[in-house]
Amino acid sequence: MRAHPIKPKASLLMLSIACLLAPLVWAQQASKLGAELTPVGAEKAGSKDGVIPAWSGGDVTPPAGYKAGQPRPDPYAGDKALYSINAANVDKYAAKLSPGQVQLIKSIKGYRVDVYPTHRSCGYPEVVYQRSKENVGFAKLAANGYELAEAKTAGYPFPMPASGVEAMWNFKMRYQGEGLTWAYSTVVPPKGGSDIGQPLVQEDYIMFPLSEPKNNNIAGAKGVESLYLSPYIAPAQFAGDVTLSHAYIGKPNDIWLYFASQRRVRRAPTYAYDAPILNDENLETIDQYTMYNGPLDRYDYKLVGKKEMIVPYNWNKINSVQAKIGDVVQPTFLNRDMARYETHRVWEVEATVKQGARHTFPKRTFYLDEDSWQILVQDLYDGQGKVQRVMESGVVMATELPACVQEAYASHDLSMGRYIAERIPAGQKQSDWLAGRDGRVKESMFEPDGLRRFATR
Repeated sequence: MRAHPIKPKASLLMLSIACLLAPLVWAQQASKLGAELTPVGAEKAGSKDGVIPAWSGGDVTPPAGYKAGQPRPDPYAGDKALYSINAANVDKYAAKLSPGQVQLIKSIKGYRVDVYPTHRSCGYPEVVYQRSKENVGFAKLAANGYELAEAKTAGYPFPMPASGVEAMWNFKMRYQGEGLTWAYSTVVPPKGGSDIGQPLVQEDYIMFPLSEPKNNNIAGAKGVESLYLSPYIAPAQFAGDVTLSHAYIGKPNDIWLYFASQRRVRRAPTYAYDAPILNDENLETIDQYTMYNGPLDRYDYKLVGKKEMIVPYNWNKINSVQAKIGDVVQPTFLNRDMARYETHRVWEVEATVKQGARHTFPKRTFYLDEDSWQILVQDLYDGQGKVQRVMESGVVMATELPACVQEAYASHDLSMGRYIAERIPAGQKQSDWLAGRDGRVKESMFEPDGLRRFATR
């Protein structure tokens, strides 16, 4: 029997009903936040086996007597490891590890993963919770499918993501305060060496307009995702070199490089995507920086789902400024006695290069923490479908914001048999996560005309 076509009047009526019902649907969805879900969209309940506890607000209260700017204490220093995963028993735990993590354990002598009790430490300011709720039904992607067309600032745009690209935007808009300053070392240990080589020391100044509550939305933030200024402090041959970046939502990023030896500022329009980062010996691309950096336009993103996984978490020892760089960074991996792992629920997002596009890594898999939307683990695949690079970064709770933030991370290249340790705070001053809120970093600092002056300070 032939179906009767829908008449124009009936079609308009159905559309009108859908428009009327949409606010009710979004309101029902938003009501889940703070009820069965946390205010940023994680499952509030713990796991059935009790390994993952229920979320109870996060560890947002600063320790007694602690003041911002002081070395951050480790609230879990007294925890003992529950078990250790090594080459002899890794197959037993492989289902809760990424393929890249398994390869690290199997291929690097002495590499192990110590698993500790799980602490759901992440919590955020009330404005983040409120804006995340307001984003339900308000935030939307652009017609091209990868840009963010609209969202409330200082909140997660898609606390209940329906696609991989929505989950990635939660990472890109993760709340880390309005801006910060920090100093850190990047270490590229020589292959086969017995030492870690010469650390590269940088001091970053960063602003996040999309985390500023007063901006309210993307238009208020002028479409600026971040402002980034990074002078090299040491060693002497790089001291005074500066990188400046203006990252945008709806257009290509603007990047300038200042080389002190040449005394000139250069635009760097191709310094993006899979271009190697300067001075990192081809071990890290621009879009690997901070676990992912830059536009989302070269990949299609599939939301595979949520799973329990053993991930780097509460990396207070790795991120301690009171540690020595040689204690944290070792010739073949970050100190296994300092790297803490816990069992958490993560969102798995699979990225594959779009048809007609190109990238050194045709496939990448991201594992995003449900409580913070931070990327904790990333596997990067080569053209033959093998894992080539593996990245890990554990969050720490910055109670002064409050927010879970990322500092140190490591990227291993299995094909080269080398790794890079990035943003290691050991021996430097404590990171200042309140610098944007308190005005210690300002937009006027991020002008290309000021790079020369800044480099000579």
